[in-house]
Amino acid sequence: MVPFSFCSVDLCALPEGGLFHPASGSLLLADLHLEKASSYAARGQMLPPYDSIETLRRVAAIAEYTGAKALYCLGDSFHDRGGIGRLGDEARGLLSLLAAQLRWTWIVGNHDRSFVDPLGGHVAAGAELEGLVLRHEADPDDRRPEISGHYHPKYKVTLRGHRVSRPCFVVGRSKLILPSFGVLTGGMDAADPAILDMVGRDARALIAVQEKLLGFPLAA
Repeated sequence: MVPFSFCSVDLCALPEGGLFHPASGSLLLADLHLEKASSYAARGQMLPPYDSIETLRRVAAIAEYTGAKALYCLGDSFHDRGGIGRLGDEARGLLSLLAAQLRWTWIVGNHDRSFVDPLGGHVAAGAELEGLVLRHEADPDDRRPEISGHYHPKYKVTLRGHRVSRPCFVVGRSKLILPSFGVLTGGMDAADPAILDMVGRDARALIAVQEKLLGFPLAA
């Protein structure tokens, strides 16, 4: 975990793409997109059907590593409204266990807006943690400090003729966007105007590696 401060709140960035709030023992993750593979399969595009269990194993690992007491999922936890009903037995069992161990808050997103029956925890449109607003998609009209997901940001750069990308956090003066935590999710260039217009032209991409937090300016 790499400690840093956002709007005077102490957080830790995890290389896996989540945030940890030590004062409350809260883990923040965005865009799990559980059951994405089965959603695509229903439309004839076959993907490896192990995304949900692998994503939940990642959740379990960092929850144990951090000693988290609470978990906030910042929207699009399921890829579609029927995803929770398609969970396999192993994934369903692990999710139920995690939801029983943690104070779990499911913040709804655009993919799971009609989310019901969460197998534990409670569903909310948004939440607040030590003065930080938690929601799925950043609100350009809200000036309060805010943490969100939705955009799946990736820092992209060309090295020796090869295009390289890595999931990243995007941070501005009052907005912080998390990368996607799901194993089958894609990503948007962190320097995309849609992200910069939301976060601000002073936005930076942050990547946690080897107990360091690397920062890269995004605006040209």
